[in-house]
Amino acid sequence: MPKIIIASDHGGYNLKCEIVKHLKAQGVDIEDYGCYSTESCDYPIYAKLVANDVALGVKGDLKGILICGTGIGMSIAANKIKGIRASHCTDTFSARMTRMHNDSNILCLGERITGIGLALDIVDIWLNTEFEGGRHQKRIEMI
Repeated sequence: MPKIIIASDHGGYNLKCEIVKHLKAQGVDIEDYGCYSTESCDYPIYAKLVANDVALGVKGDLKGILICGTGIGMSIAANKIKGIRASHCTDTFSARMTRMHNDSNILCLGERITGIGLALDIVDIWLNTEFEGGRHQKRIEMI
C-alpha cells in the first residue's frame, strides 16, 4: 500500500483525526500535513501542500486524502496541480470507480456532508481498489 499524506482545513479537522486514527490502526503509513485544530484556516494552502507532493512523488509511492467542510474546495484546489486527479467522493461506488477508471491519486471528503462511518468505508474502498488500466489509461493520458 502506498504512503498516505493527509490534510484538512478547520472544517474537516475532526474527520481527518478519525481517518488518521483508523488508518494507523490498520498499520497504514500516514503523514499528517495539517491543519492541527478547528481554528479557521485556508484550505487551498493544505490542498497545494498535499497535491504538490503527490504529483512529484517526493516521498515515493504516494496518495493523498484532503478534507474540508464539503470536500469541494479541496478538490478544486488540488486539481489545479498538474498530474493530480483529485476525486470528491460521497459514496462507496464513486470511490471504487474513481480508482478503477480514473486512477484517482487524491481522495477529497467533506466532514459536513459525510458521516464518519461512511467516510471510513469510502477511504478503505478507495485505498484498496486498483486502477484497471487498459482503455482507461489512454483517457488518463488525454487529461
